[in-house]
Amino acid sequence: IIDAERGMESQDVNIISLAQRQGKGIVVMINKWDLIEKDSKTADKFKKEINEKLAPIDYLPVIFASVINKQRIFQVIEKAVLVFENKTKKIPTSQLNNALLPEIERTPPPSTKGKMVQIKYITQVNARFPSFAFFCNLPQYVQESYQRFLENKIRENFDFEGVPVRLIFRKK
Repeated sequence: IIDAERGMESQDVNIISLAQRQGKGIVVMINKWDLIEKDSKTADKFKKEINEKLAPIDYLPVIFASVINKQRIFQVIEKAVLVFENKTKKIPTSQLNNALLPEIERTPPPSTKGKMVQIKYITQVNARFPSFAFFCNLPQYVQESYQRFLENKIRENFDFEGVPVRLIFRKK
């Protein structure tokens, strides 16, 4: 819960990043939204500011609410339930491979030290939060930027809003 009058503070950023590292589902609620003078772009500016402070964590749902006025408080609960469902969601290996392997073919991993990384298949592993194993020939050469690309493709295809996703690269 973030106070709308004070905005996102460093302590809020620390708590969110700790929750993200621990694999927790996160919903950001901006409270006291009724006390803020608004125009048509106030919410967008607030969201943009939050995303800038939390970068690269950009998958969090943000809900503007007022507890005193009982404005959007049920929306917060509904979103929390949805995030929990996302956290426990299991995706069949066939769906993962059908969605991601064509993307990987279109945009293959960049070569490192003249070595080409080839991702053979992907599967979801059992863990406390969504974790995906990518089986490839040279897992040590998959660059961080390409890992972010793969994470974004997983989020784009399977909606993991509010939940951290872990990628594991293993040798085939």
